[in-house]
Amino acid sequence: MYESFYGLEKRAFSILPDPEFLYFSRHHRSAYGMLQYGLLQQGGFVVITGEIGTGKTTLVRYLMGHLNSQVTTGLVHNTHRGFGAILEWVVSAFGIEAEAGDRVALYRTFSSFLQNENRSRRRALLIVDEAQNLNADALEELRTLSNLNASAQLLQIMLVGQPGLRDTLRQPDMVQFAQRVVVDYHLKALTQEETTTYIVHRLRVAGGKQPQLFQHRAMERVYQASKGVPRLINVLCESALVYGYASQKRSIDADLVEEVVRDRWQGVLPLATGDRTVSPRVAP
Repeated sequence: MYESFYGLEKRAFSILPDPEFLYFSRHHRSAYGMLQYGLLQQGGFVVITGEIGTGKTTLVRYLMGHLNSQVTTGLVHNTHRGFGAILEWVVSAFGIEAEAGDRVALYRTFSSFLQNENRSRRRALLIVDEAQNLNADALEELRTLSNLNASAQLLQIMLVGQPGLRDTLRQPDMVQFAQRVVVDYHLKALTQEETTTYIVHRLRVAGGKQPQLFQHRAMERVYQASKGVPRLINVLCESALVYGYASQKRSIDADLVEEVVRDRWQGVLPLATGDRTVSPRVAP
C-alpha cells in the first residue's frame, strides 16, 4: 500500500514476530545473553518475562534461528486457561507420533525420544510461549518432565510469558520449581533514545533509504504514546505511514502522529497522552 510511496521493500512495522527485524536494545541484548547462558548450562529452567508487546516472542524466534543442529527444538505457543494436561502438547511440539489419552504410554514415548536424541548427541529444548497461562498443575507436570534428566541432560525447558508467570512461580507451593530456574530475566520496554533507534532500524531493514522519514518530533510523540513498548510503536508507526500515504505526505511529522494517537485512543488501543496513561473512552 504505502511501501512504494515511501521507498520501502516491505512493511516496516508489522506486529507479527519477525526475527529479521529484531532490534537489540540494552535489555534485549541482556536477555539474549542470558538465554545463551541458560542453554550453555544445559540444565534447569530458563524463564523470560516481559509486559505485553515487549518483543519476547521475536527474541525467542531469533534464538531458535541461531541454534546449532545439536539442539532439537519443540515450541508450544497456543497455551490458554483451559490448557489441561501438558504432556500431549509437548509430544506434539516435537513432532512425536503417539496416541493421546494414555499418559503412561505418552511419558514412555517421550522418554524414549529423549534417549534417542541423547544417543545421537543431540539434546531437546522445549520452549513454552505465553507460559503465564499455565496453572500450577501444568507447571508441576513440566517439573516432573525435568526429572528425566536424572541420569543425563536430556531436556531443557524455557518458559516465556507475561509478568503473571513470575507471580505464579513465587507462590509458596512452587518452591521446588523455582529452585530449578537457572535463568530469570524480565524484559523491559525501550527508552526514548532506543525508540528512535528502533524506528530507524526497522525502516532500514525494510529497505528504506529516505533519511528522517519520521521527523524527530514525530518519533518523540510515538515514544510518549507507546511508552517504548515495541508492539505499540509498530501500531502507531504503521498507522502513521498509512495516514501519510493517504495525505501524500513525504515525511511523517508530529502532527500526523498526534492525529493517529487521537484516533487510536478513541478506539480500543490504550495509549499514553502526555504524562498520563489512559484507556479508551467508554460510552455512558
